[in-house]
Amino acid sequence: MEPHSVRDTWTNRTGEYSPAYYAHYGPDETSELIFETLDEHLGRDAAVLELGCGSGRHLEHLANNGFEDLSGVDIDAGAFDTMRETYPALAAEGTFHRGPIEDLVGEFDDGQFDAVYSVETLQHLHPDVDWVFEEIVRITGDVLVTAEIEGPTGDASADPDVNYVDDDTPLYYRDWSRVFTSLGLVEVDVVRGDRDTTRSFRTPG
Repeated sequence: MEPHSVRDTWTNRTGEYSPAYYAHYGPDETSELIFETLDEHLGRDAAVLELGCGSGRHLEHLANNGFEDLSGVDIDAGAFDTMRETYPALAAEGTFHRGPIEDLVGEFDDGQFDAVYSVETLQHLHPDVDWVFEEIVRITGDVLVTAEIEGPTGDASADPDVNYVDDDTPLYYRDWSRVFTSLGLVEVDVVRGDRDTTRSFRTPG
């Protein structure tokens, strides 16, 4: 599958795994884990960016716990429509960018965000845009958190490199510890859940 085809599966998505789907469920245990991680390492004035923010349920949890400088990136314009309906204060007070991560991340300054995080988002980036991971490190001032599916669960016959969420939506398995430590970050915590593995990294020094 080509990179543009992968992006197309997330543009104007409806139904399962759409922004409205996640907004219906609201903040969850991953939202709390992201908050606890940022709370441990940063003050409430930290600049925070979510990659693949969708309708903003994880950012909403941060806002409800005192974080104010919140930004997000998402490819789906409908995500921001849903955000305005579901989390109007977040939509009004946050800073949001619509487009593919690989098209936007280069616009940010070095270390612009004290914290950058993703939840089941980086796993959908096509291998041809792996260069974007170095850009993510570049814009991270202090803390990077990844909550991603890292490999097949319970199916010994599954492809070790890629799975399909549905007929058109690939999920690429990667070793996120290796990816980001090889780019100079220091892994400081790992929480393994039933579905995701959440890894926390710090910039050196």
